Amino acid sequence: QARSNSGDSICVMISSSIRVFARREATWRSHTTQKEIASSSRQVGIHRNDTDKVKNKYGTRKMSVIKTENVEKIYKDNGVPVHALRGVSLDIKKGEYVVIAGPSGSGKTTLLNLMGGLDKPTNGKVFIEDEDISQKSRNELGDLRLHKLGFVFQAYNLMPVLTALENIEFTMMLLGISEKERHGRAMEALEDLGIGELADKFPNEMSGGQQQRVAVARAIVNNPSIILADEPTANLDSKTGNVLLDLMGKMNQDKQITFIFSSHAQQVIDRAKRLVTLVDGLIDQDQIM
Repeated sequence: QARSNSGDSICVMISSSIRVFARREATWRSHTTQKEIASSSRQVGIHRNDTDKVKNKYGTRKMSVIKTENVEKIYKDNGVPVHALRGVSLDIKKGEYVVIAGPSGSGKTTLLNLMGGLDKPTNGKVFIEDEDISQKSRNELGDLRLHKLGFVFQAYNLMPVLTALENIEFTMMLLGISEKERHGRAMEALEDLGIGELADKFPNEMSGGQQQRVAVARAIVNNPSIILADEPTANLDSKTGNVLLDLMGKMNQDKQITFIFSSHAQQVIDRAKRLVTLVDGLIDQDQIM
């Protein structure tokens, strides 16, 4: 249920971005109509006693970038309530590299969706940089995601009618950035990730690892303060996955971007600087590694 809801939420996120785009810029490329883009968009879419250690390590000088307070999420499955989250409170500071782990059905993806404003909690609150997003409208959440968040999804979610360069430029276009600047920033992001030669390639002309790198470039190009990554290595072989994680780790270290992963993959968990383990919708452990 949570994974299905995640797919629906992705489509909501992209669709709301299209509406923002419609307000800010009347035309896109001459060979790509808004109808094509919209059509493509629909397809993509502590140990509890360790709490003080978390606070002491990051101190009061580090700003909270994401905080949840007693968050609950209840879905209905054929009329039967399913408690995906049962009261989760987390405080994640700027520059942290956090992995949310746990078995299937533990609430990892649901929690990530709530943190990214892709879904709303049944009870409780979610704050991004001290701003309560729990009651924001869809358009307000769309603007917040454009300015503060980057997303990396398991399924890449690149727009098939756009090249790698155009996929990366897309969110900058929504922000009204000039064509010259967004082209330069998109190319720089591609080159930083070692895939500059893919600029004019379409998603169906790339390998899975290449598509995921393009997705990472798209996530970082607007200089977000937070990147949320849902099972980013799930569709990659171990070698490609490790290369991708190396790149993300370097971005975290060099740019102090806050990374929050949802994953049960050991290669992701092994790199965590903070590991939050969920079991049955509750935090079972929260450890500084």
